[in-house]
Amino acid sequence: MFRWLLALLVVIALAAAGTYVVAGRGAPPQVTIEKPDRFVGQSGALDVTAAAPNARLTTLTITLEQSGRSYPLFTLDGAQTASVTRAGPDTLRVSRPLGKQSVPELQSGPARIVVTAARPGLLNLRTLTSTASKDFQVRLEPPRIAVLSTKHYVNLGGSELVVYRATPADVASGVRVGDIEYAGFPAAGAGVPAADPSLKVAFFALLHDQPVDTPIVAYARDEAGNQSKASFIDSVFPKPFKKSRIEIDDKFINRVVPEILEHSPELKVTPPAESSPEMLAAFLRINGELRRINAEQIAALAAKTSPQRLWHETFVQLGNSQVEASFADHRTYFYKGKEVDQQTHLGFDLAVTAHVPVVAANSGTVLNASWLGIYGNCVIIDHGMGVQSLYGHLQSFDVKVGDTVTRGQTVGRSDSTGLAGGDHLHFTLLVGGRMVNPVEWWDPHWIADRVERKLKEAM
Repeated sequence: MFRWLLALLVVIALAAAGTYVVAGRGAPPQVTIEKPDRFVGQSGALDVTAAAPNARLTTLTITLEQSGRSYPLFTLDGAQTASVTRAGPDTLRVSRPLGKQSVPELQSGPARIVVTAARPGLLNLRTLTSTASKDFQVRLEPPRIAVLSTKHYVNLGGSELVVYRATPADVASGVRVGDIEYAGFPAAGAGVPAADPSLKVAFFALLHDQPVDTPIVAYARDEAGNQSKASFIDSVFPKPFKKSRIEIDDKFINRVVPEILEHSPELKVTPPAESSPEMLAAFLRINGELRRINAEQIAALAAKTSPQRLWHETFVQLGNSQVEASFADHRTYFYKGKEVDQQTHLGFDLAVTAHVPVVAANSGTVLNASWLGIYGNCVIIDHGMGVQSLYGHLQSFDVKVGDTVTRGQTVGRSDSTGLAGGDHLHFTLLVGGRMVNPVEWWDPHWIADRVERKLKEAM
């Protein structure tokens, strides 16, 4: 009997020991520190997730460590200064502000977030614990920015250049016009010899549809969100733009709509029967929706610009060409005597003869040489530092993406592909991916005063 009882006790002890060991083999909570990022400034955010079965946690603490001291930011059972939400059936998310404004103890320099989470193991016999940490930098001083160039005059729909210094040199900087930002580039890339990294150059624009009193400032912003700005504009000049009446008929619509739809699967429109009401509706989709899609596609190419200035002479206009339409021409479309649409024509329509050679307005690199929506066969050339040029309605291409072209080199031949009423070149300049008036860039006096003078002064 005694031996049987002893054996039973041994079995029970072994079972208990085994259960205890198994209880400790479960997975501890999975902790992820999503925020802060690399930097925190006057304001910022803390975002932590902890995952455990059924989100059951016995402990969750978040601590800030800096200069040998610890500051509690969150405890599961303490007074809540953070938002605690479910990010899934097994996950808790803790979010709260993190910056000098919300944590006054923060000082400039390195810091660390430490998170500890625990959950009960099998039968609550053991506690499973995990710890995660993340290092970051606290930046409380805003960057500095100083405009160095002079005489900044902006035409509505036009462009300008500014030379400035931003420190530290690694901060994001440029020009903000309203809510649109134009990135700055190292002045060394513009040809300023021995320029230190803090010296920057930015091309920017006041778009045709922005108010003339739109705020324009040079800005510098670090990754912690600290920001400085400087006003520098001397004068802004309003410019009148034309208004045109465009008559469209079935012959035109039947010609352009099917081909454009064939190249535009994003519209998800099947070419309708000729001269049907659906054909006019398809034209309006092309003239409005596809036009906006194309503008977004063109703007996205700005990210591919070279940090180097690739051109050194005045931009050239298509030789011996007649201007058929100007920049920012506001067009009202009529079909059978009834107004059906309004759009703004953001370029110049230049005509010579059918299938005339089209040349590069200046030196650069080809970013696009393919069909592009309403522009038909289209070439886009990058001239560096956010400046690009567009050539639409081409018949053929003499260049391909990646080619380096020189000023005056043939890039294709004119035609009426896309949304064109006849053989011509649709030409426009782009700054930061947005269409601007090319007239300034064709003017050697404008180039000399607005670009070359400022760069020479920076030298």
